Amino acid sequence: MPGNSQRRNRRVTPKKGAAGGSGGKNRASLAGKGRTLPADERPWHKGYSGTEQLPNRTAWKQQKERKAAAAEGRTPKIGKPGTKDTTWGRGGTGKKATKPAKGSGRSGPRVAPGRKSATPRDAPELLVGRNPVVEALRARVPATALYIAHGIDIDDRINELVRSAADRGIPILEISRAELDRMTGGVLHQGVGLQVPPFAYEPFEDLIAASTEHAAPLLVALDGVTDPRNLGAVIRSAAAFGAQGVFLPERRAAGITATAWRTSAGAAARLPVSQVTNLTRALKACQQAGFVVVGLDADGETDVYNLEAAVGPLVIVVGSEGRGLSRLVGETCDLRASIPMASTVESLNASVAAAVTLAEVTRRRSAA
Repeated sequence: MPGNSQRRNRRVTPKKGAAGGSGGKNRASLAGKGRTLPADERPWHKGYSGTEQLPNRTAWKQQKERKAAAAEGRTPKIGKPGTKDTTWGRGGTGKKATKPAKGSGRSGPRVAPGRKSATPRDAPELLVGRNPVVEALRARVPATALYIAHGIDIDDRINELVRSAADRGIPILEISRAELDRMTGGVLHQGVGLQVPPFAYEPFEDLIAASTEHAAPLLVALDGVTDPRNLGAVIRSAAAFGAQGVFLPERRAAGITATAWRTSAGAAARLPVSQVTNLTRALKACQQAGFVVVGLDADGETDVYNLEAAVGPLVIVVGSEGRGLSRLVGETCDLRASIPMASTVESLNASVAAAVTLAEVTRRRSAA
């Protein structure tokens, strides 16, 4: 009996199926995502030519390409920042760009799906998570909006944060979970988010001028403290022991976030805080104004209990959590002081060291 291969009208070619990589169901997931942005509209690409502020990472890429091109004797393959309009509206080619949905509140540079643009330094911070948001509202952290996702489970924390926000007049906005996911960049938010405005830093010159009006000026400087909880704790201690202000570097250091504000227990609202471009230069300005700059160092030449300079104009410099004082800052200090401890303990936490030193300075001044 002949097999199937002998039957009439048998198939002689393979059965046609979906080719690998042709898209299939995955194509539907891209619907509505918009076109892929060209290189000159991508803020993270070295070919970026947009009118928005050039991210530091992109500037570094372009500089690297310039050096490589110069070494190889060719034209650098980089964009021309500022030559193409990349804001929502009309692009630099004269064609009408895709606009956001009405009422979405989106503005600024166009960003390809799945990618995040560099967050502006003056952009509001979004604090997420039920416990953090409740704690922030209890600490009366300044806030401009409370976002709640549709359909979330209501518990005592949700009831408390809604009640607290209503009592303080903070707008309460219900949005979709997908929109909250987009706003948080995929961070676990538990269905709530609190928008916190940027902190208003005091100009450094005003900080020095205001402190010198006191009989015994006292300032605290932070050298590379990166944990916002340490920053908040130092601000709280500085306010408790009579310091007139705190200053810290703009780069490679924690700023006043909602976490730092909450840790300070509201002291950040009462104590001036300044950001400086160069900490070493700021310390030298303090020395010219008559301050003695004392850096906290485990290997310091004196200890805080024998700090004779404590009764005069003083700047206490607290080093970072890991490496302590940087080399240039340590060399700029007039002297370095240590905190005597048992030999089994290597060092103290930055905020604890600041609190111990400030307490000793206060004690010496009250006894003087």
